[in-house]
This record gives sequence, C-alpha cells and structure tokens, in this order.
Amino acid sequence: MPETVRIESLDHEGRGIAHRSDGKTLFIEGAITGELVQYSSYRKKDSYENANLVRVVGASPLRVTPRCTNFGVCGGCSLQHIDPVGQVAAKQRILEDNLAHLGKVRADYWLPPIHGPAWGYRTRARLSVRLVEKKGGVLVGFHERRNSFIADMISCETLPPRISQLIQPLRELVGRMTIRAQVPQIEVVATEAVDALVLRHMAPLTEADLQLLREFADRYTVQWWLQSKGPDSITAFYPSDAPELAYTLPEFDLVMPFRPSEFTQINTAVNPVLIRRALQLLQPQRSDRIADLFCGLGNFTLPIARSAQSVVGVEGSAELVGRARQNAARNGLDNTRFETANLFEATAASLTALGHFDKMLIDPPRDGASAVVQALGKDAPQRIVYVSCNPATLARDAAVLVHEKGYRLRTAGIANMFPQTAHVESVALFERA
Repeated sequence: MPETVRIESLDHEGRGIAHRSDGKTLFIEGAITGELVQYSSYRKKDSYENANLVRVVGASPLRVTPRCTNFGVCGGCSLQHIDPVGQVAAKQRILEDNLAHLGKVRADYWLPPIHGPAWGYRTRARLSVRLVEKKGGVLVGFHERRNSFIADMISCETLPPRISQLIQPLRELVGRMTIRAQVPQIEVVATEAVDALVLRHMAPLTEADLQLLREFADRYTVQWWLQSKGPDSITAFYPSDAPELAYTLPEFDLVMPFRPSEFTQINTAVNPVLIRRALQLLQPQRSDRIADLFCGLGNFTLPIARSAQSVVGVEGSAELVGRARQNAARNGLDNTRFETANLFEATAASLTALGHFDKMLIDPPRDGASAVVQALGKDAPQRIVYVSCNPATLARDAAVLVHEKGYRLRTAGIANMFPQTAHVESVALFERA
C-alpha cells in the first residue's frame, strides 16, 4: 500500500513538497499544497526523492482539469492542474519563502500581483523539430518532460491561437522538404504587425524547399527568416516587404524594433504593466540621473528616459546595445547613453566610471546581479528597483543589499509573466535606510 503524505508547499519547479514518515523530503510532480496524496518515486537520493503523483486522496479546491491534452507529457507547462489564481498565490509564496529563508529579509509590504492572460500569451517560442519515422514523420513542438524526446503535439494552449494552429501545417511542411532530417528547430516570433518563423537548417535549402517556404508564407501570412549557423546568420527571406518586427509601449509612446535573435519578453500583455510598476517604484524625476543595468534593447531604459534627466543603459551584448541606441534614436530620445560591459565582472571602479546615479534599475538574467550589488559603494543610488526572473538569486542579492550595503527592502511582488509554468518574475524596491 503506497504511503500517503500531506503536501506542505510547492518548490521552484512547481512540485509538491512533503516529508515521509522517516523525515525524508519528497518532491512530487502534479501535487498541490494541502493535498493528501500517494506517490511513486522515480529517483532516490540519500536526503530526498523525486516522485510522480499516483493518486489524490484529498484534493485541493484549487485543482482543475488541465486544458491541454499534452499536459503531463510535454515539458512546456507544469502548473495547468492548478487554478490560475492559485498559481499566482503559489508564486507569491515562493518569492516570500526565498527572501525569508535564503536572503533572511522581509519586505515592509507586499505588492499586489500583476496578472495577465492565462492562455495564448506566449509570443515567442523555440519549437524543436525532429524526423521520427516511428511516429509517422516530423514532430514539431516542445521537449517531453524529463527527456530529450519531442512531444507528439498538434497544438499548444500557451501560444496565440493563430500560432498554435500552425504546428500541424509546420509538421507537414518540413516533412515535404528535401532536408527534413536537417531541420532542428523553428523559432516563432509573433507581433502585432507580423508573425515571423525562423527556420534553423543544417544543410543548404534547395530551390524546391525555398518554394515550399514561400507558399507556406503566402498561405498562412507569416514571414520566414533563415538561420544556417549561429544567431548572427539569421536573415529575412520571404516576403521581403513584410513589416518590421517590433512591439509597442503606447503608454510611453514607444516603438521597439528588434531582430529575432534579440531578447524580448514573451508576454507582451504583462510586460507594459511590469514596466509601469517598476517606474512607479523608481519614481524618476526630471532632475534624476538613472542607471539601467542589464538594459537589453532598452525595454526599461526608454520608458525611464521619458521622465528622467538622463539614463545610462549598460548591457553585455554589443548587438543589444546597438539596438538600444537605434531604438532611442527612433523614438527621439537624446537623453540616453548606452555602454557595453560585462556586468558579471562589475567592480567598484567600473561602476564609479559610469558616473553618479540618483537611482538604479537592475534587470539581470537568471544568474542575478551578484557582482553589481557587491560592487556598490558609499556613493550608490538611494533607490534601487530590482526586476528578477529567479527568486533564489534575487534573495541572494537582497541579502547583500540589506545586510551589507545598508538598504531596506521596502516592497516586492510578482508578475505572472509565464502562466501555467513555475517561472516566477518579480520586482522589488530597495532604499537606503
């Protein structure tokens, strides 16, 4: 008879955490906080076990039927069995627990969560492609959970419906190509003006292949880009007169062009709300000199520039810095400056060389901004807004800011940038005490 355990909380991957009668920690996929469940372990270690859910003995009121038929096989989502409101609450709890246990800090007050569409929100995706004769031909989609196989899928509920409806036609398209075994992925970029598909091909395309792409583009109103090698090799193919790839930020009167290889947020409904929240916390004034670290193509820099005296954006990618400069010029902003620098190697001297700043926004990748916060000195900004995509590294950096650099964590909260997944996006405000 399988042992029954009570789920205590969710971890950063959305798995239920429980403890066995002997005290061993269990991570159970598909379980929800508060539930009584039975489980089957698939990986056993000395201090913990990973397990699959076998039976729900006492269900949570937050449990719902997953909307997608691929859920449980496809690795793209992990929380479809939880009501969307419950997902947000769980992510808020993950943020609070990380700050408390890893950072030993607590916010003075918590911000209300930022919500967006629960479905059809994902405007960017990297779809894997593989010829699998045993499954009848070409597969296009996300990897299966816990392995390298591609899920046998014909739709995806997190993609916009018009993009989801392309999965089956894309399977058929690649299956007709002469190089069908040398196409490892198709990247999708959906914008208001145009939907772009980037075909990664490991062998030269024949004229017959190119004609198939043209016919597909005409039929489904998409633009093809081709990628023969690394990201630098991505070039527009057809149609040549397609609208530029761009997203808009109407509240700030901004148009933000980009290339498929350049990072942009995948949730274009939540992104502007998160920007507004960050600026409300930053409170840029006409007299302020502000730094935007890990600035990318200027997603926060340019909105800040609408209200500040000047903004300096710093980014490690020369390509993104070039794009940020172009976007500033495109939008008529002459109070911005952009620098290329490896912020993972930031020092007190390198930050000082950028000049004095009244306020700072930090928006690092998952690795966080350890070198930056360690390098802050006596002349550091009075106010720092930290936008994070990893609550663990936010907590680590918050510990430095609060316990070593004299800041106080005034407030923090989440933005549900990736519904149906365990990914936690958050924003926090630190002020010099």
